[in-house]
Amino acid sequence: MVCLGNICRSPIADGLMMKKVTENKLDIRVDSAGTIGMHAGNAPDPRMCQTAKSFGTPIDHLRSRKFIVEDFDRFDVIFAMDKSNLSNILKLARSEKDKEKVRLILNMSHPGKDLEVPDPYYGGEQGFIEVYNLLDKATDAILEKIKNNELI
Repeated sequence: MVCLGNICRSPIADGLMMKKVTENKLDIRVDSAGTIGMHAGNAPDPRMCQTAKSFGTPIDHLRSRKFIVEDFDRFDVIFAMDKSNLSNILKLARSEKDKEKVRLILNMSHPGKDLEVPDPYYGGEQGFIEVYNLLDKATDAILEKIKNNELI
């Protein structure tokens, strides 16, 4: 799960996916990162933590990190939150195999539409709730693909 700073969108995607993986007793590694390292080591934005907690998905334990080339080796699928971060991730790809791993996350819940998860950082509380709801649906779709062996 990758966004810009790894403090809003990707941590909640990480938290939602990990919760669903754990509830379904799946042996899946979930992580998140940002394409910039500006917030490395920091907890998610307090507003996203509060939103997540209010929906029963605490993410306070997560810490921001920068997406690195080695992530292509560590993960089978890399979900970008928007087209800008998709582009930044693809610039680091070493091969077509790396590029094939990268996808826009909302294409899971809205196939082929290339929709972006809006960045709630500069907005109000409603933006964080909207992001939570979008990513809740997207991670539900990812879970179904995993269960049906259709993700990779």
